[in-house]
Order: sequence, then structure tokens, then C-alpha cells
Amino acid sequence: MDALLSVFAWAMMVVIVIAGFFIQLVLFVLTAPFDRGRRISGRWLRLMAVGFAKVSPFWHFRIHGEAPARPTRRTVVVSNHVSNADVFLISLLPWEMKWLAKSELFKVPFVGWSLWLAGDVPVTRGQKASGHHALELCKRWLERGVPVAIFPEGTRSASGELGAFKEGAFKLAIDAHADILPVAVAGTRRALPKHSWKFGRARGLLAVGQPLSTEGLGPGDVEALKAKARAAIESLRATIVPLTEIDEDRATT
Repeated sequence: MDALLSVFAWAMMVVIVIAGFFIQLVLFVLTAPFDRGRRISGRWLRLMAVGFAKVSPFWHFRIHGEAPARPTRRTVVVSNHVSNADVFLISLLPWEMKWLAKSELFKVPFVGWSLWLAGDVPVTRGQKASGHHALELCKRWLERGVPVAIFPEGTRSASGELGAFKEGAFKLAIDAHADILPVAVAGTRRALPKHSWKFGRARGLLAVGQPLSTEGLGPGDVEALKAKARAAIESLRATIVPLTEIDEDRATT
């Protein structure tokens, strides 16, 4: 049964991605003259992700607590990363933000085109020049008042526990005079298992913390800011992980 439902889920994803791209393209053309932040075409892509999560027979994703209001200051959103499904869960946040994403994704037909229309930022792993350029592009979005989202671990955690944080997001926030908004996800690790085409049953939860100001901080404060954000994400995870463990156990029985 799960195999048949997975075929259905993949078919639904293909339909949403292709149909959604053409709608997004129209929105982009119509709004490009006045929407310098690509908020409309970008938000449409996030709503495509939310739409798939809602029709998926395997996933139940929600925000833990009340959905936060749209950031009013320059904001760099940082989250732990346990699954490719994290993006679908974080897209539930009710505002547009640009994502730092693997450059390989931009080469995938329709998916990559949608990322480009949304204004997401490609980065090639292991290439410092690409990383520096990507952060400069992120800074431009921040200067236009559009939040950016970065996974500071750089890749998914194999164990689900927090991996080492890279400095890029925190250097960016200090340089752009932006707040750091810590976010935690849990329950998504089984949603898109590695090395399997089948979807997994998952109860994903998203928790949002309080913004961390970078006012008065300089280059020498990067490590302290990174540690503060990590502690905030750990605290948020501790709140939601037990809830998802109970739900995941029920989902597999």
C-alpha cells in the first residue's frame, strides 16, 4: 500500500511542480516591473511546497504554537536540517524568504526554473568563491527587505542531532545588520528517506524562536552569535522532538 501511495505522491508532486511553474512564470512576468523582491513569484513557490505537504498521504506538518508575524527587520532565518522535507515544513511560515540552495537543484527542469524565478540563491559545496558570491546575493535580498533562509549545518544531519555550524549565516547577519531568527524542525527525517523512492510517514513540527539582534556586533562576535543561535535551536528542538517521537511511533503501528 505504501508503494502505491508513494507512486501517487510522486505523481502529485510532478503535477504541482509543472503546473505551478507555468503559473509562477505568469506571475513573474506580470509583477517583475514593481516587485523587486520577487515576493509574489517566490511566495507562490513556497505555497506549492505547502500544497504538496497538505495533499501528501504520508505527511502531517504544522507549526508548533502560533505562527509568528512577518519579520519587520532584516532577518536571516537559520534552522537545523534533517531531511529534504524540511523545506516543505519551513514553507509553512507565512512570509516570503529567499533560500540558499545547492546549485545542482537549479539544473533540474521545472524545479530549478522555479527556484530561479523565486530568486533563490545557488551555492556549490566546497567552493569558497561560490560561497562568498552566494552570501553577497543574500545580502542584496536583505537590503531589499526580504529575509533569507540558511541551514548553517550545510547539509542534512545523518543522526538527526545538530551538526557543526558554519559561519556564513552569522557573518552575513552581522555584515548586513540583520537579526538571526532561530528555527527548529523535527519529525521529518523519515519523510523522504535517503536511498529510497518511497515516502515515509511523518509528523513534522516547526518551532520558531525569538530574534537575536546583531546590533553593535562586529567580525569578532561571529562565534558568540553562532553559539547563541545553536543554543536557541537546541532549546526549540527539545520542546518539539518528544511530540514527534510519539506521533511517529503511532504512525508506524
